[in-house]
Amino acid sequence: MTVAVVTGGTRGIGAAIAKGLQAAGLTVAATYHGNVEKAEAFKAETGIHVYKWDVGDEAACVEGLGKVAAELGPISVLINNAGITRDGMFHKMSFTQWREVLATNLDSMFTMTRPVIDGMRERGHGRIINISSINGQKGQMGQANYSAAKAGVIGFTKALAQENARKGITVNAICPGYIDTEMVQAVPEKVLESIIAGIPVGRLGKAEEIAALCAYLASDAAGFMTGAVLTINGGQYIANG
Repeated sequence: MTVAVVTGGTRGIGAAIAKGLQAAGLTVAATYHGNVEKAEAFKAETGIHVYKWDVGDEAACVEGLGKVAAELGPISVLINNAGITRDGMFHKMSFTQWREVLATNLDSMFTMTRPVIDGMRERGHGRIINISSINGQKGQMGQANYSAAKAGVIGFTKALAQENARKGITVNAICPGYIDTEMVQAVPEKVLESIIAGIPVGRLGKAEEIAALCAYLASDAAGFMTGAVLTINGGQYIANG
């Protein structure tokens, strides 16, 4: 039995990833921080185990991951997906807006990965998949905090991949573009139309498309892929090598 943890796994892209891994035969634990009602509805719908804690809180992550391991078994797959936005032009941004985004989106790379990495190394197998963003690659006006955090995820991925390659652990990053989720659908219609106009394939991405890529990266078939930064954005931004 392979146990996977998906942070921010009860809504949006995270929920699709959790369901995709479950369909691939993994035992999945989905973490969430805010909406208890939606998390419980997700659990009832899918049968996926849900756990509530703040991924930016080191002690909460140690405790939560320990509980998952005790109840489900050793954690072999970690999807660092949880993320928030606190948008605003930098010259008007508060330090609180900066810190909240960095804590959830970047500090969580440490707080979630550090408690599981030793076990993966001891067992000689692990899959770590970090969800970055198109805006971590190209930047985005009004998202200096978010872009900085998501760019940091890419650097973390490349370093961790090198450190653990000989231990049978792969570490990869996925950079989604604009995906058809509740958050994106909340964007004003005219703004959304202009976004879609800038995507060469002419549509938003589907959360299930991100999930399918995660399922591959979590599989044994992806054992030779590590340190990769994979764009899935409909051609909106094509990164160099």
